[in-house]
Amino acid sequence: VNLSTILSTTMMLRNTLVLLALTFGSTSAFAPSSRAAFTPRTTTALNVAIDTSDIKNGMTIELDGEPYKVLNFSIMKQARGAAKTTIKFKNLMRGSTIENTYRSGEKFETATIERNAAQFTYSDENGNFYFMDTETFEEVAVGPKIMEDVKQWICEGMEVNLVNFKGNVIEVVIPSPYVYEIVETEIVIKDGNVQGRTKPAKLNCGATVTVPAYLVTGEMIKVDTGKREYLSRANE
Repeated sequence: VNLSTILSTTMMLRNTLVLLALTFGSTSAFAPSSRAAFTPRTTTALNVAIDTSDIKNGMTIELDGEPYKVLNFSIMKQARGAAKTTIKFKNLMRGSTIENTYRSGEKFETATIERNAAQFTYSDENGNFYFMDTETFEEVAVGPKIMEDVKQWICEGMEVNLVNFKGNVIEVVIPSPYVYEIVETEIVIKDGNVQGRTKPAKLNCGATVTVPAYLVTGEMIKVDTGKREYLSRANE
């Protein structure tokens, strides 16, 4: 094979790659502009065996065939014998909570869950919330029991993660921090004592948070949606 043949083949491959890049680049222009911000679809490892030393807040465990989220845990050391771990769980299908105590080293299995990026579209009078899967563009309905903890914090168009267990949505994870608009709050007269004072403010999602007294209606603020707390102005 001579040098000119190699160079010719290389140029053909390069041109092909450029055409492919242009083709996919132009196709992506028709996708929703917010899609790039979504978290990719991910799946946990299949039922990984762990013990009490591996427990972490937020971890999802499978107990008796159902998914339980670890809300918090504490370890009690004993003068004699092995330490004990007390874990508070939330059943992600039923919404109920339980608290169990385990001997050190007791085994668990992580739940096999899938996280799908989705965008909130609307809700109905029955408390159901509807999302669009950003990969398949299919509509996904989530019932009021699953939405109970987060419904006040969801805005039109918000990008979330839908957590699925055995084909069913068991949790809706909203982004944190998130920027909201203050739509209603009292006006505090600046009398020199505003610094350090706080007041309630209603946000465009419907929730209310405590904010510094100097903030006014129309301002955009960052909120820790996990702790339900004001963080700062959006531009700070």
